[in-house]
Amino acid sequence: MADRPFIARGFHGRRPQAHPERLPPGQYETRDFPVLSAGPTPRVSLAAWDFTIHGIDGGSVRWTWDELHALPRETPTVDIHCVTKWSRFDTTWEGVSVDTLLDAAAAQGVDGGAYVVAFCDGGYTTNLPAADVTGGRAWVVWGYGGGPLPPEHGGPARLLVPHLYFWKSAKWVRGLRLLARDEPGFWEELGYHERGDPWREQRYRGDP
Repeated sequence: MADRPFIARGFHGRRPQAHPERLPPGQYETRDFPVLSAGPTPRVSLAAWDFTIHGIDGGSVRWTWDELHALPRETPTVDIHCVTKWSRFDTTWEGVSVDTLLDAAAAQGVDGGAYVVAFCDGGYTTNLPAADVTGGRAWVVWGYGGGPLPPEHGGPARLLVPHLYFWKSAKWVRGLRLLARDEPGFWEELGYHERGDPWREQRYRGDP
């Protein structure tokens, strides 16, 4: 007879919560980094990769991969929260602040409104209030955990907006469209919340 009782695959004990004050309601902490995507992982050459901000007046500004890396970089350490209920603490990233990009765009006469839509390889989009991607709250990142951002996690570059559910941190991002009025993105058109604040459990349209 075995010394320990048989435990069927998939069953496990109650997950410990090391930092309950950092865990939004309905979430659990994981040390994994689950891969969730709406479609296949796009592959793009860095020589062909670029990032573009389109203003509300029709103007635009574009950075190549090397030009983006020449901008002042930051290394935020943040907690992230997926709408599928996992959270991961103290994730480390490397990239450029969206503030830096918007300031550079404004210096070239590319101005925005109250909203942005991030657009990506593969056709994914997500909408955000401009206030949620400014003030040191959002980045375009190409590094994760001290190395390049893996393609399955959005590499070569993704948006990082850690104070909102992670579907707002668009993988494979290629630019921002600045808008005067809000426009729903991919998941938002399918009924997900327009903003997605994990502390308010804004998972679906109509959640307070």
